[in-house]
Amino acid sequence: MIRFICSFIIFLILSAPSAYGINLLGVTKLFEIRHGFNKPSEVAVSSKGLIYVVDGVNNKIQIFNNNGKFISSFGRKGKENGEFLFPLGIGMDGKDRIYIADSGNHRIQIFNSKGAFLSKIKINSKTRKPADPTDVAVDETRNRIYVVDNDNHKILVYDLTTFTLLKSFGKPGTGKQEFRYPFLLSLDTDKYLYIVDVINTRVQVLNPDGLFVTGIGGWGVEKGQFFRPKGVALDNKNHVFVSDSYTGVIQVFQSTGEFYAAVGDVSTGSVKKFKTPVGLFIDEKKRLFVVEMFANKISVFQIHEMGG
Repeated sequence: MIRFICSFIIFLILSAPSAYGINLLGVTKLFEIRHGFNKPSEVAVSSKGLIYVVDGVNNKIQIFNNNGKFISSFGRKGKENGEFLFPLGIGMDGKDRIYIADSGNHRIQIFNSKGAFLSKIKINSKTRKPADPTDVAVDETRNRIYVVDNDNHKILVYDLTTFTLLKSFGKPGTGKQEFRYPFLLSLDTDKYLYIVDVINTRVQVLNPDGLFVTGIGGWGVEKGQFFRPKGVALDNKNHVFVSDSYTGVIQVFQSTGEFYAAVGDVSTGSVKKFKTPVGLFIDEKKRLFVVEMFANKISVFQIHEMGG
C-alpha cells in the first residue's frame, strides 16, 4: 500500500510538468535495440559509433552498429579470461579498448574493440566483504582507472599502465565522500567524478583526487529529487543526466547541482517515463541511450538543443 501511494504521488507530480514548474528537455525517439537481453545494465558508444551493451544475466557484451543492427557478441558465464559472472559496468579509453566491471568475478577485464581479451585487474578487498566492482571509468589525462566497489562503499583508483592500486576513497555513511552502495559513475570533460550514491539518493561530484565538490539530488518525489537513482551521463556541456529506476524518470542538472529539466516527450509535452532506466550514455551526435533493464531493451533518442 505504501509503495502504491508513493507511486501515485510521483505520478501526479511528474505527469503535470507545467503545473509544478518542471522544465522539459525534448527528445525524439530514433530506435530501440532488442536482442535477447536479460537484465542489461549499461551501454557505451565507441569513437567509431559502435554500441556496446552489458548484458548482465546472459554474461556477455553485445555489439551493434551505429543504427542498432547486431554485429557480434563476446563472453559467456565462467571465471576464465573473457568469461563473466554478472558483469555490470563498462568504460572505454581513447583507443576504444573496453573495460568491463566483472562483478561476480571481482575484477575488471579489458578487451579490444572487437572483444578480444587483453588483460585484467583483480579487485581485492581489505574487508570481510569481497570486492564488488559495478562500474569503471578511464582518465587517460591522469593515467588512472576509477572503479566503483559497491559492497564496500568506496571508489578505487588504479594506475592505467601498471594496474597498481594508487588509493581509494569513501566509506559507509551519509556525509560528504561517504556512500551507501554506489553503483555507476561518469566523468565530465574535466575528469571530475559523478557517482550514483544509490541508497543516499544522490549523485556525489568529486574532483579527480576524491575531494567533495557538490551533491546532486536527495530523497523525495519533487523535481531535483530521487527515489532510486541508478545511472548518470554527461553531455559535452557537462549537463548531468540521472536516471531513477523507481520513478522511471530521467532528470537533467547543471554541473553545479541545480535542477535543469526532466527528459520529455516532444509530441505530448509530458515527462517521459521509462521502464527501470539504469545505464545512460550520450554520444557525439547528442543521442541519448537509455538502458531499460526490466524491459530488456536499449532506447535511443535525439536530444533537442539545450541552453548553456
